[in-house]
Amino acid sequence: MIGAVHLVSLGCARNQVDSEMMLGRLAAAGWRIVDDPAAADAIVVNTCSFIRPAMDESIDTILELAEFKQKGRCRRLVVAGCLPERFREDIVAALPEVDRFLGTGAFDRIVEALADGARSKASCQLPDPDRIAPTVGVLRWRAASPSAYLKIAEGCDRHCTYCIIPKLRGRQKSVPMEILVAEARRLAAEGVRELVLVAQETTAYGTDLDPPGHLSLLLRRLHAAVPDVWLRVLYGHPESMDQRIIAAVGELPGVCAYFDLPVQHASDRILQRMGRRQTGDALRGLMAKIRRDIPDAVLRTTVIVGFPGESDADFQTLMDFVREVKFDHLGAFVYSDHSDLPSHGLDHHVPAATARRRRDRLMRLQRDISRSALQRHQGRTCEVLIETAAPEPGLYEGRTRFQAPEVDGMTYVRGEGAAVGQIRRVIIEDSLEYDLMGALA
Repeated sequence: MIGAVHLVSLGCARNQVDSEMMLGRLAAAGWRIVDDPAAADAIVVNTCSFIRPAMDESIDTILELAEFKQKGRCRRLVVAGCLPERFREDIVAALPEVDRFLGTGAFDRIVEALADGARSKASCQLPDPDRIAPTVGVLRWRAASPSAYLKIAEGCDRHCTYCIIPKLRGRQKSVPMEILVAEARRLAAEGVRELVLVAQETTAYGTDLDPPGHLSLLLRRLHAAVPDVWLRVLYGHPESMDQRIIAAVGELPGVCAYFDLPVQHASDRILQRMGRRQTGDALRGLMAKIRRDIPDAVLRTTVIVGFPGESDADFQTLMDFVREVKFDHLGAFVYSDHSDLPSHGLDHHVPAATARRRRDRLMRLQRDISRSALQRHQGRTCEVLIETAAPEPGLYEGRTRFQAPEVDGMTYVRGEGAAVGQIRRVIIEDSLEYDLMGALA
């Protein structure tokens, strides 16, 4: 069967890259990519199951799109990614509407999954998550955007008690540097002006290669290959953030001085229960060192509230830490429990209502910190990557070097003569809670 296909990608940026790879394979095989599921002969859902809300969203999306198979033209429904990898035969039995399931290591088999053939749950493909699906020579099917994700590694070697990723994605598997440089050059030739490096732990890049590599070396190679493209690193880890990485970020003009380092907590007791090996004082020292070495550095983090055993005193330690460090950007998540997590067996689980109240308190604090951080930019001239043009002439949306796609705010720009994909100098005139407003310089 060859026809029109619609794909929905859920979850993180790493999933987005997998989805683009699947669409690239389908397009090469003759499939026509459509935005409207009602016009599709086949539908693919690339799922996330990292936390409970992501699982719920994945299942709701599958059931919603299954309606097009029951009442519309769709003849094949495929579910890929983390949901089938995590729940395996249980999810197969729970979703009889689905024709084929592909695990995280099987997205390269998407063309086969949409082929004609007998409907069979036995064809559910869940290879070893340590398998790396081949990507060399595969063109990604991306939405028109001047920004693109570059997945530099898959999997993770850590064993945080709240995290299912090693089970879903296997051990760390870094992509060889020459493959990443070639992909960066190809994306730059397509008009990409920002490459966002992603992995489960970007700062551990290369430790599994032979000979070993290092993120700092990758940044230098990419900067030399695509000097006019912004390079941004997401999903770092405080423990593997070392001086070589900090130095590379500070020295290379094309690398955004943007440090995304999820700390998860600041209480030593909770960090230990999480399986994290750093202390609150070590985290404070790292953040201070980054700002000392790179005064204009922007810090982003994520934290988990309501982790099993988190007392009022532990939460206050986290609040004090956030108030002291003053992260430019911060996301807070309520602990998501499930029976297959090591943390599920810990004692003193926190009531959900208490965890939500703590999250809300923390985000109120962060809102004030973020507002103050953005106010510092008023009157400055910043580089802004223009991403979209508004229907009204002379209005644009973009991002500065200190605003990552999808997770941070935007910069709204007024002026004449800009174009999507340009990096323009903008005078910042005003700031909101999370966004900036300015005019072309």
